[in-house]
Amino acid sequence: MSSRHDVDKPVVLSLDSSLDSVDKAEEEVLRIAESHGFGEEDLQKIGMAVRESMVNAVLHGNQYDPEKKAGVKVEMYNGGLAITITDEGAGFELVDVPDPLAQENLLRHSGRGIFLIRAFMDELQVRRLVPRGTEVRMVKYRSEEDGSNPNQ
Repeated sequence: MSSRHDVDKPVVLSLDSSLDSVDKAEEEVLRIAESHGFGEEDLQKIGMAVRESMVNAVLHGNQYDPEKKAGVKVEMYNGGLAITITDEGAGFELVDVPDPLAQENLLRHSGRGIFLIRAFMDELQVRRLVPRGTEVRMVKYRSEEDGSNPNQ
């Protein structure tokens, strides 16, 4: 029997709104990604995307509120790894996030996390939750070097 997770069962975590949770989320996602054959370069990209998304959830979304949780769900999806991160904050719209490369935003920190997630992951969807919160869903397909994604 291999150490691979059962692909039919997503891994779901409910984490505190703390920076420790950022590390916990990254470690768990990377453990799962590695067990599904993602290579070192993809693991680095996935790790950075999870860190950025978790920091956004804990800091911007939940504002370190101990009453609020950050959710993480990891599952295999169409041969890729799907990671969904949720918070219980006020929510935001992706179109409202400033472009960090625009001249007027070069010295601002806002928008850099989303920019990096877009650069590192193959798919990104953001949606507001009702009554509150945000859901960020990212998908990463294995690179050709891993021998499993001919479309990349």
